[in-house]
Amino acid sequence: MLLPMAPTDSLFLLGESREHPMHVGGLALFTPPDGASAADVREMFETALAGERVAPLFRRRARRSVTSLGQWGWGTLADHQVDLEHHVRRDALPRPGGMDELMALVSRLHGTLLDRSRPLWEMHLIEGLTDGRYAVYTKIHHALADGASAMNLLAGSLSGDPHRRHMPAPWQPRTRIAVVPAPTAPAVGGADGLPGSGLAGAAWDVARGLAGEVAGLVPAAIGTVDRAARGKGGALSLTAPQTLLNVPIGGARQVAARTFPLERIRLLAKHADATVNDIVLAMSAGTLRTYLHARDALPVDPLIAMVPVSLRPTDTHPDYSGSGGAGNRVGVLMCNLATHLPDPGHRLETVRDCMREGKAALRAMSPAQVLAMSALGAAPLGLEMLLGRRGPLRPPFNVVISNVAGPKTPLFWNGARLDALLPVSIPTTGQALNITCTSNDDQIVFGFTGCRRAVPDLNSMLDHLDTELDSLEQAVGL
Repeated sequence: MLLPMAPTDSLFLLGESREHPMHVGGLALFTPPDGASAADVREMFETALAGERVAPLFRRRARRSVTSLGQWGWGTLADHQVDLEHHVRRDALPRPGGMDELMALVSRLHGTLLDRSRPLWEMHLIEGLTDGRYAVYTKIHHALADGASAMNLLAGSLSGDPHRRHMPAPWQPRTRIAVVPAPTAPAVGGADGLPGSGLAGAAWDVARGLAGEVAGLVPAAIGTVDRAARGKGGALSLTAPQTLLNVPIGGARQVAARTFPLERIRLLAKHADATVNDIVLAMSAGTLRTYLHARDALPVDPLIAMVPVSLRPTDTHPDYSGSGGAGNRVGVLMCNLATHLPDPGHRLETVRDCMREGKAALRAMSPAQVLAMSALGAAPLGLEMLLGRRGPLRPPFNVVISNVAGPKTPLFWNGARLDALLPVSIPTTGQALNITCTSNDDQIVFGFTGCRRAVPDLNSMLDHLDTELDSLEQAVGL
């Protein structure tokens, strides 16, 4: 029996091809515990591989059949049916075993498709780093998990206790974190028989709520289109220019990353009356401006970024058990990156104001309306994904920039400290570059994932990030 797959999740399967892999990934770097080496970390993973226990999420396989009317759904394999030797692989770096060799390996691994006849994930255990650390690259299909849920899965396999041992590997089941029970439902049956009491009242409330949602979509859509026409923040943009980033892509990938102290970003945000995410966007804006200007390809109109916004509840505990809590639950905002402005301070002001306007617009909507307006803004990208080619019109936006909050304190796996967490994401048709940031303890990592053919020199962007951060600090008087 197949479990139904959400339409937004199945889109990533329908739009996938050899030239357009649709998986997200992450590169974790572990420092072995005191007195141990990378070989000891490898031995712990080897011990875990000897078992056959696999968490339910990692046993899901995408299937469709006549009985499902051709629609994608999830089937779940038994533990012994999952070939862990296929999913968990060993790799070693060539000499000298530095970050350049590691990123080259991850770039190559990220460009290959996952096997659809199996559960849609792989984990690569990588040794050979000369600094003594141990690397783990994981990729998981976007139909199975978005960035936020993938982060939850990772955090669930780690511990804040450096002395804890005998912990399960990331693909193994773990103890479910207790979730606060929902409030007890009111008793069924009322004395007055009026709407709002008993079963009849519940049915009336549901019907009234649905009618309100449908009626509310019209003004929400009108407001969204009006803000887009006036260049204001929201879920839709009508002004993105054509750039060298908005071209057809190939299947080969290039990955680059740069780490910054999180406190440095927070201090800048505080002095600029902005958020950490605003600083991420402003740094990315300046980097893209410099990159395009150096290639005589900077458009007159400002670049527009699509910024995913997590719609997962913030007042509940995430499900770390591996049995649920996956899939995709995101809305979107379009942000004016002000790449036409030479002054970094003015770019930051524009980014900050645009994100504030967009967030205010989303707060005025119900969750269903947020999803509908986000779908409206992302619809051209979804159509291009399904068709596998760029549309005839100007791009709906120029680049995807996301910021996924990670663990706020040091985390460990069997004593090995999570030293760095580097995001690896998805370029798509007409969107040759993706910028994803993740935070981990006291640092934030900018991860650039691009089509090797369309964006051949990602490493130069890393230096532009450093320059832009310095310029923003000077602009606010730091």
